[in-house]
Parts: sequence; C-alpha cells; structure tokens
Amino acid sequence: MTIRVLVVDDQVMVREGFSVLLNAMPDIEVVGEAVNGREAIAKVAELAPDVVLMDIRMPELNGIEATREIAAAHAGSKVLVLTTFDLDEYVYQALRAGASGFLLKDASARQLADGVRVVAAGEALLAPTVTRRLITEFSKLSQNPRPPALAQVGDLTERETEVLVLIAQGLSNAEIASHLVVAESTIKTHVSRVLVKLGLRDRTQAAVFAYEARLVTPG
Repeated sequence: MTIRVLVVDDQVMVREGFSVLLNAMPDIEVVGEAVNGREAIAKVAELAPDVVLMDIRMPELNGIEATREIAAAHAGSKVLVLTTFDLDEYVYQALRAGASGFLLKDASARQLADGVRVVAAGEALLAPTVTRRLITEFSKLSQNPRPPALAQVGDLTERETEVLVLIAQGLSNAEIASHLVVAESTIKTHVSRVLVKLGLRDRTQAAVFAYEARLVTPG
C-alpha cells in the first residue's frame, strides 16, 4: 500500500528536495506541500495524508501548534518533525504536542524514506539507544513539566506499566518479550492496551508519557 505524504516547510528548495526524494520511492507518494502550519492543517483536512513531514520554525503558524491541531483532529495522519538540531527543545515540545518522531534535515534519502515508513506503521522511529538518549535529553530540557493524571497511570495493570517503562527505555516488542519471557504477540497486545488506556497515538507518545509520569527517571 502506498504511503501518502504531505511535506510542510517554508523553504521551497527543502519542500521540492524532499518531494523528489520521496516520490522516487515505489511505496511513497507526496500528495501535497504546504508553506506554513496553517496551510498544513488545511491540507491535512483536504488530503488525509498518512504522514506529515513538518518543519518547526515557520511563519504564520509554527510546526508545534500545527502538530497539536493535526494530532487532535486527524488521528490517521502521523507527524514526523524535521529539524536542524537533534537536541532542539522545540522538538521535544513537538513530541509533546503529538508528533510521532523526528528527523534531521540532513538525513539521507534512505533515512528519510525509512523514517516515513516506520512512522506510518506506528512504530518507534529511532534506534532504541538513540531514542533513549534523546527522550532523556528532551525531558531535561522541558521547562514546563506536565505530569499526567495519576488516574491514567492507575488504569494500567502492573504488567502494562512494566511494558510502558520498557518502551520508554527504548526496547522493541521482541526485546520486551525476551525480557519478560513471554510471546511477542502478548507484548503487542499489552502495547495496544497501554495506548488505548492512556489515549496515546503511538510508542513515541508512550515513551514521553512514561518520562513525564516519572515512571522512568531521565539519565
């Protein structure tokens, strides 16, 4: 199935460059482009893309606010943030707003395409060790902690809480299954239940939640 992508960036060369790279992939199609967050929101409503490549710093409406609105209104469209700096505090804010992951703008064509595929599939975007380091750094950079409601954490079973912590530590389903000595299919079920109970979009959001709930301590 073809992954439909919307490219959002205020620089025309960046938009066109990403569009050319992605359209060269047999399983990816760029269905539209937008120059700012406000136009991105309108294009998502019109085109219903599977993945939105979202720049952060844009005129009129920035990528963080656009991500928040898209995540709230269009659950089927995953946001993949584009940034110049890998430890940019704005990236963490975008993750909190509902982005499913991020890529550096100097990513290779293969990294870009793979990132789109992974986010479209609802999986964790980055390698476990990188995810662990970045989420930790983002937690430290956050100036306005947002502890989730205790009632939300309380809705989880002991095993589901354990799985959530392991997700935040960057483990894949297979690694969690090995750690807990259960079938991988069982872990997939636990992950799905965790996301539903907490009202989260994907594993990236689950990792952010775990850190903000202080289930995992940064560092």
